[in-house]
Amino acid sequence: MELIASFSVDHTRIIPGIFVSRTDTVGNSTVTTYDIRLTKPNREPAIDLAAMHSLEHIIATGLRNDPDWKDEIIYWGPMGCLTGFYLILKGNRSPRAIKDLILKAFQSVQDTQSVPGATEKNCGNYLMHNLGMAKWYAAKFVDYLAANADNPAIFEYPQTERLVTEEGQQFFDS
Repeated sequence: MELIASFSVDHTRIIPGIFVSRTDTVGNSTVTTYDIRLTKPNREPAIDLAAMHSLEHIIATGLRNDPDWKDEIIYWGPMGCLTGFYLILKGNRSPRAIKDLILKAFQSVQDTQSVPGATEKNCGNYLMHNLGMAKWYAAKFVDYLAANADNPAIFEYPQTERLVTEEGQQFFDS
């Protein structure tokens, strides 16, 4: 069985940043999945679950209402490992090309007074939100992106290296 693209990224070397996870063709259209990584996997604690949920609500709402981007947004949601989010957009832009969109989305969290859709009618776990921690994570990520804007490593996935025999057989870590 072929290893999927997101599992071929070297998670021991990835740092917070904006990365292309995959690009797909759907009909005549291209869609790109971006990895918006807030923490170092397996090196830093996972993002607080309630804060992650709040960030999901706030940023998804902001992206889908952004007049310049709303028609390009397909999906915004958390990674299962709780180290970041996936953003799926129509088209194929470089991570650098969406940096300002991501900065704007995370900066908007600071101005949020309440989590959109955090009611029993609108949310499957409406009591699991933490706006204060969401603001903390968002501010930390904004500061990090600003401080590292010239660092190419925040835009390029580190790939795992696989031993390949002369016959073409690949060996994977166990």
